[in-house]
This record gives sequence, C-alpha cells and structure tokens, in this order.
Amino acid sequence: MDERILEFIAALRAAGLRVSVAESLDALRALEHTGVAEPGLLRGALRATLVKERADLPVFERLFALYFGNNGISLAAPDDGGALSTAEGAHLRRVVEEVAATAPTIPLAWLFTAIVNGEPLREAQLDALLAGVAPPEVSAAIFEPWMARRALRELQFERLEALLHDLLERLRAEGMHTQALEAIARTARQNQEVQASQIGRAVALSMQRRAAVPRGAPLPREELIERPFHLLDSGERAALRSEVVRLAAHLRTRAALRRRRARRGALDPRGTLRASLRYAGVPVDLRRRRWLTPRLVILCDLSTSMREVAGFMLHLVHALHDQVRRARAFAYIAELYDISADFNAARPAEAVATVLKRIDAAYTCTDLGAALQQFTRHHLHTLDRRTTILILGDGRNNRSDPGLAHLRQIKDRARQVIWFTPESPRDWGTGDSDMPAYLPFCNSVHVVRNLRQLAEAVEHLVLRMV
Repeated sequence: MDERILEFIAALRAAGLRVSVAESLDALRALEHTGVAEPGLLRGALRATLVKERADLPVFERLFALYFGNNGISLAAPDDGGALSTAEGAHLRRVVEEVAATAPTIPLAWLFTAIVNGEPLREAQLDALLAGVAPPEVSAAIFEPWMARRALRELQFERLEALLHDLLERLRAEGMHTQALEAIARTARQNQEVQASQIGRAVALSMQRRAAVPRGAPLPREELIERPFHLLDSGERAALRSEVVRLAAHLRTRAALRRRRARRGALDPRGTLRASLRYAGVPVDLRRRRWLTPRLVILCDLSTSMREVAGFMLHLVHALHDQVRRARAFAYIAELYDISADFNAARPAEAVATVLKRIDAAYTCTDLGAALQQFTRHHLHTLDRRTTILILGDGRNNRSDPGLAHLRQIKDRARQVIWFTPESPRDWGTGDSDMPAYLPFCNSVHVVRNLRQLAEAVEHLVLRMV
C-alpha cells in the first residue's frame, strides 16, 4: 500500500499540486494511525496532509477515486438467484471453456470467461490485457474516455457479443432450458458493462502513472522516429518536427532526381517499332512516352484520434509541393474544409498550426462519407488522369454511411487512390471501422504509426506519382 500511496503523491505532483517531501511523510504517518481499510478515513487523512488549497480539491478527488476507489469489480454469477441448477452450472463452465478456446486472442478468452462465469480478472491478467495498449503520456482527464474506447477497440471487445451468441446456441442445442439461457445472457451483458468500466479505469490509472514518471534524457533519433505518434510528449513532438524538415529535404532530393530522369520519358517499345519500320529497323528511331507532371489532392482526417499523425503528414507532404504541378489539400471531420490557401500563404509548419487551431475537433464525430459526398459535389472537377488522391484517416465513420459510391466516382476519375492509416490491419473492420469496404477502391494502403513509416509511405507516394 505504501507504493500505491507514493504513486498517488507523484500523480498529484504531475497534476500540478505542490506536495513537499515533509507532507508526504506526514501522510504516511497519518495512515499508521488511521489504517487503509476504511475508505473514508483514508481519504480524510490524505486530504488533510496533502491538500493546501481549495482549488486543488477537484484534482485530489478525481485522483483519489482513480487510485483508491472501488475497483468496479462486482460481477454477477449466472447461477445467482437459483436460475441454474448445480448440474447446469457445471455444464455451463465446460461449454464456456470450449467457446473461449475459439477466441482469436488469449486476452479476449479471459474477458469472455470472466463475464460469463462472473469471475473478475486478476490484477496480473488485467496488466497483461493492457500490455499491448499504450496510452499517451498525458494526464489530462479529457483524454481518458477516448483512450478507454481505443483500448476496448484494440482488445476487440465488441467480439464478446459474437462469442456469447455462440455459447447460447451451443447450450440451446444441448438442451438447456430458455429461462437459464436468458439468465446467462442477461448476466453476461451486465458483466460486460462492468468489465468495460474496469478496463477504462485501468487505462486512466496507467495514463496517470506514465504522466508521473519524470522525463529523462531525449530519445536517440532512431528511437524517436520509431516512437508511435500518440505516445509523443511535447518535447518529443518538437524534436520530431526537426526530423520532419530533415526527412523532407532528403525526399525532395530523391524526388527531384527521379523527376529529372522522368523528363526524358520512359521508352515506348511500340512507338519505337512503328517509327523504325521506315528504315527496316536499321537504324532504330527511339520513341519515349511523354512525362506528365503529377497532381496531388489530399483528404485529411483532423478528428481527435488523427490530429497528431495528420499534423506530421501535412507538414511532410507539403514540404514536397514543388515536386508536383498542383497540390490541393482538404481537411474533414464531418464537414469538408479546403485548406489549400493556408499552405499557399505560409510555410508548412505555420500552416499546419493554423489549420489545427481553426478546425476544432472537440465535439464533432468523424464522417468520411459526408466529406466524400461534399468533395464529389463541389471539387470533382479538380481530378484528372494525372491526379493522385491521398486519404489520411482511420476509416471510421461512427456507423454513418461510408460514402462508397462517392469514393467510386473519385477512383474512376483520378489516376490512383492511396490511403494512409495509423491503425494496424487487425483493427480494420472492428467496431465502426469501414476500412475493409474502402480497400477495393485503393491502389495501395500504408500503415503510418510513426515517423519512419510515414516517411517511407510519403516516399512511395512521391515516386509513384513521378
């Protein structure tokens, strides 16, 4: 418990409260007299020794509930109230094990077993569940609900319903009566809500622990460019912007060299044969295909979950604007915004900051389908056979119309459609993701979770356009 108290004090300091070493010792001495078994006494002792100003009370209360509040682990067993007999309970546990074995991941099998049997996850299991879910190193409470939803999505939490359906069908086929099946389904769904709350609390606690860790020396460049965008702190973001400038200069050099070579044109075998017929093939009159200056149109998702990667991508792509004949940029959340003028009037870094400030994502849900509809209605004339469409987004529409018919119009008119997404393929099609429906309309899809992947994807984009 002493370790938890010290973590709590570190979180208070990270949140801006002034807590001295002497006050920390006072808190530990107070707990020697009050104990930690009674939450009310624990809260009173810590509040009396650690909080000096009334303005700090809301922060203290929020963090106390996070570190010492009820764990939220109050799962009901399916046989509570006598809905299942002893034999039916044993039968249920056996079938649960069989269905859990079909789960796509071990963590999902743990979750399924817990919600059906009413057995809460152990601390070690919960830590293992969240080992692959990395929250950002921030402590602001505004990010906690979003990171909790992200964690549930990465854990494929929505698949629990499909596993529960399989369980009920097996039990029905094996003769379990309807009343017992209804009790199992009702209890499992109640437990699922409790389990989601527990995971959300664990994610929030993990965020606070990360925020309370003192910053060390700056990361080496190789580690920095491999660091996922959503884990960057303010210092790392600033360092990464300088890397963006360096990488942009490197990509411009490569693109310019490729462009000079392309001006000569690619050898046209058919044209060469036709032109050489007049000489019976001697000499050979070489013909080359005419090089067309490429055009680029960007559709960029600026919703809360995409803003970090969007800022770096816009900076990197627009640093290469002189390698294309015409570059148009559009941002969207639910509405489509033409941001081309921002980049024509300012340097990329300044333009990105202006765009992110002007387009507020706080209370807007992503709707790519609506943005595609607006693009085809007002900007379809900007596309031709030279145009590459670059879409940056996670393909999530909050269960709105994905706008596939509009993307088909764009695909038919443009030269190619390239998609950048920060989500791994295992998340495509989960929850409200429409990414699998978009794939047939894309010439290529690139996962961009860090600067290295983003630079490689942009280099591929530029070289394909030339």
